Amino acid sequence: MVANTAHHEIVVLGGGSAGISVASRLRKQGINDVCVIDPAVTHYYQPLWTLVGGGCASMDESGRPQALVMPKGVTWIRRAAGQIDPEQKQVTVDDGTTIGYDRLVVCPGIQTDWDAIPGVVDALSSPFASSNYARELAPKTWELIRNLRSGTAVFTMPAGPMKCAGAPQKIAYLAADYWRKQGRLNDIRIVLVLPTPAMFGIKAFSDELERVAQDYGIEVRLSSELAEVDSVGRKALIVDNATKSSDSINYDLLHVVAPQSAPDFIKESPLAVPDNPAGWVDVDKHTLQHNRFPDIYALGDVGSTPNSKTGAAVRKQAPVVVANLLATLKGKPLTGQYNGYGSCPLTTSRQTMLLAEFDYSVQHTPSIPFIDTTKSRRDMWYLKRYGLPFLYWNLMLKGRS
Repeated sequence: MVANTAHHEIVVLGGGSAGISVASRLRKQGINDVCVIDPAVTHYYQPLWTLVGGGCASMDESGRPQALVMPKGVTWIRRAAGQIDPEQKQVTVDDGTTIGYDRLVVCPGIQTDWDAIPGVVDALSSPFASSNYARELAPKTWELIRNLRSGTAVFTMPAGPMKCAGAPQKIAYLAADYWRKQGRLNDIRIVLVLPTPAMFGIKAFSDELERVAQDYGIEVRLSSELAEVDSVGRKALIVDNATKSSDSINYDLLHVVAPQSAPDFIKESPLAVPDNPAGWVDVDKHTLQHNRFPDIYALGDVGSTPNSKTGAAVRKQAPVVVANLLATLKGKPLTGQYNGYGSCPLTTSRQTMLLAEFDYSVQHTPSIPFIDTTKSRRDMWYLKRYGLPFLYWNLMLKGRS
């Protein structure tokens, strides 16, 4: 039995970077009836978790109370969404309440499928494996890095779309730089497992990352994936998809990134791309409007757009969604167009970074003039460590950037 029913002009499903940015922009545009559905108590700036795992930031810095970032005048329903009925224009939350909408913005983020690789869950509960993709584990990553004095460290990345695809590499470089500074690098074998045929999809960045890996003596396994973990024997089974071969690596430290997909309730809804097991929301890659339900938009990690799933993409998608929402409310044609922009700040040491920026053309599209961001730079480190968090909390979430 339905507990009760409410209705709002615009319902935003998800209170992460995408949801808060869109809600803030809608309020600035004079939309008074905006509802955000999200159960979170704390709002996290997740890009900082790589630096937490690398010992360059604290977990406390990455979080603020959700109530402080929620835009004023927004109705906040602190529940988890359970079902979406696009025909009835309703969202049902976990206590049975249904919320009707005129327009729906879907941005609940992405889920990490920890059980997709056999043995990973058990490994992460052991003293030898961790992942920066979980809030409770990022500090553990730093403990493992700090305490390792010799042996083998394996860093893995899964195939398929994932949030911040550069993060599996970043932590390897942060760890290697730390071990070098401690005089331990020569005693540690570092294996970096990447599913891609190159270090990066753009040659200029791939070349620089190859140089970085070689400088640290990192053994890079391209076109390869982690297939299974034996947490008792501390063995990682690595499959080479190019040669169709496999081998087992004994590890003393394992940083694992599991495959990712849309949240289960999205996968099971009519919103998902038909016959797509990952369950991404089926949207036009330029307008971000749903391909079958014109009253629905999606942005952020959950969308089917073929861009890199990053916060930088959200920053460019949010104004497009808001512009098109306002157009449909006025019965006008859609004007907002997203060009696939994304960026990946790749930390290459504990004081340098390169900034990869690109769009649907998969070409380097730099936004900072007079600076070669294809090379590791000290000034880019300060952008990553201090500039981008400031931009996030003070401008992006407030609908100003």
